[in-house]
Amino acid sequence: MERPLKQLDRLLRQSPAERHENLFEAAMAQARSLATLENVVAVISDMTRNESRIIAGGFAKTLGLDGYEHENSIWESRILSMMTEEQQEAKVIAELRFYHLMRHLPKARRQQHCLISRLRMHTHDDRWVDVMHRMYYVHDPACDNVLYAICLYGPMMFDFKGSSYMVDMTTGIREELSAEANGAVLSRRERQVLSLIDEGMKSVEIARRLNISVHTVSRHRQEILAKLQVKNSIEACRRAKAMKLI
Repeated sequence: MERPLKQLDRLLRQSPAERHENLFEAAMAQARSLATLENVVAVISDMTRNESRIIAGGFAKTLGLDGYEHENSIWESRILSMMTEEQQEAKVIAELRFYHLMRHLPKARRQQHCLISRLRMHTHDDRWVDVMHRMYYVHDPACDNVLYAICLYGPMMFDFKGSSYMVDMTTGIREELSAEANGAVLSRRERQVLSLIDEGMKSVEIARRLNISVHTVSRHRQEILAKLQVKNSIEACRRAKAMKLI
């Protein structure tokens, strides 16, 4: 899971070095309240300082996370290590889809949306526990960058089909973050170009097949790498297949 985490890490940590203390303190206060009231494990990931604070509610004892308070990373590695590699990757893919869908929303509506996922964790006493994961983003008021992510881990309170949803917390309307949500990640033309790249075609051949210029193909290539947060076409094809983009 190291590679996918690093890719999403680069995407999230595009924030400026300035730390918004008022927003950070508000996020910490909210996390403390939720951990106390709901007995969840709350994690505040600070993109500007590349660190996380963990506030342990009562559910921390069930997971065996007593004494877990800090990470020198925006990723809660101790929690991630309790999941299989396949589920870790599925979690990262859901967060990547959520990130891109949020970018398409008007700024005024972003705070009313969250990600809800069904997870399964292996505890310290050799049990498998169903866990509900909720994630909220706190954006920089001046731009689109994510400043903080608030993640909540608690017991599965109700069952639902699928594994991850983007939910409007003001209306209850939810959108499953399945392959159908991939239109927010890559455009139809970008998926066409990537499919031909995966077939082994060169830019000149792709341009001829799609009746576009080589310059346009190159631009699509760069957009694909940026949106999927990968370094080359091989990684782009691998990530796109995992996300069922191609």
